[in-house]
Amino acid sequence: MAIQEEIIYEGRPHIGNLIVNTLMLVTVIWFPFWLGAVFSYAFTRYRFTNRRVTVEGGWLGKNRTDLIYREIQEVREIPATIAGSFMGYGVLLILLKDGSKLELNAVPKFREIGEYIRSRSNQYPNKDKKLTSSAP
Repeated sequence: MAIQEEIIYEGRPHIGNLIVNTLMLVTVIWFPFWLGAVFSYAFTRYRFTNRRVTVEGGWLGKNRTDLIYREIQEVREIPATIAGSFMGYGVLLILLKDGSKLELNAVPKFREIGEYIRSRSNQYPNKDKKLTSSAP
């Protein structure tokens, strides 16, 4: 019997990130940022369920990262830009218990999703066991 997952959010990065970077394209200096926003919108997918966080991305969307809430130590919500805070998207920085970090850019409803991840990860207490030597 398979366990059903309830999807909280599934989709692409926020379209506002692409729009803001397109408007900023008036300068040649902004071209790499615009190109990054285009590829991010085209090839990145986020999925937040009641069991895990999944990020599909990379070149042509071939890389996949799955995190279960037990692995998450801390979540930080960071507004991407002034325009991003008005449009409701931002950055989620997920710190894992093994010390690694995962940065999710242009996440729609990032504050609500960050709070949901925090509430799910707080269900698992931090059980870091320190290794002690038993040598005399």
